[in-house]
Amino acid sequence: METLIVENLSKSYGALEVIRDISLSVSAGEVLAVIGPSGSGKSTLLRSITHLETVSGGSVSVGGIDLVRDGVYAHAGDLRSACLRMGLVFQNFNLFPHLSVLRNVTEAQVRVLGRSRAEADGRARELLAKMGLSDKEAAYPCELSGGQQQRVSIARALALDPEILFFDEPTSALDPELTGEILKVIRALAAEKMTMVIVTHEISFARDVADRVIFMDGGVIVEEGPPTEVIGNPKNSRTKAFLSRIST
Repeated sequence: METLIVENLSKSYGALEVIRDISLSVSAGEVLAVIGPSGSGKSTLLRSITHLETVSGGSVSVGGIDLVRDGVYAHAGDLRSACLRMGLVFQNFNLFPHLSVLRNVTEAQVRVLGRSRAEADGRARELLAKMGLSDKEAAYPCELSGGQQQRVSIARALALDPEILFFDEPTSALDPELTGEILKVIRALAAEKMTMVIVTHEISFARDVADRVIFMDGGVIVEEGPPTEVIGNPKNSRTKAFLSRIST
């Protein structure tokens, strides 16, 4: 079953077309990695799919519910339902600095899902334990390392029980040691068959964890397939040139 279907998606800022005619799908339990140079449209693609950007054209369906169809957005009820099926983990954590770790994970559960405070606390503590952060629930974001903050962000996204989880360069703000912490968490989620789309510059990680890889450049999908093909044996000359400049 396809959890995400994207058809002919485009996004422009005035005359500047950032992504154009993007079509892709992600099946339940699948991990899709999106790689490519800076400015290729990777983050814009994620922001357009998750309704952080308004698309210029195309369609997005999540969990069988249309978010946008041929450039026309769904009515409020379906739009909210589609958005609730998606979770997004940002590059720079985006935690609420004035809330404790526990409150960062519970607040959306209470306000968005309508859970009781006790139910939200229970779910938050379960996820913080999974992230190895049970001893940090009373701490504030400023008291945590970057890796710990990103793990809180992942717990917060998972707390809303999304059908698909998006990561936008989740390790770009971290040093190599802390990067390993986050990649370990994502590997564990992949082993649990969490449906994920990961924009990443960690090419070896994409090769090891993803079921499929998309290489983007110039706002379009240049090459797509299993990591053994796209990363291990690319066919397109642009993909080859990109991979030849980085360590895999």
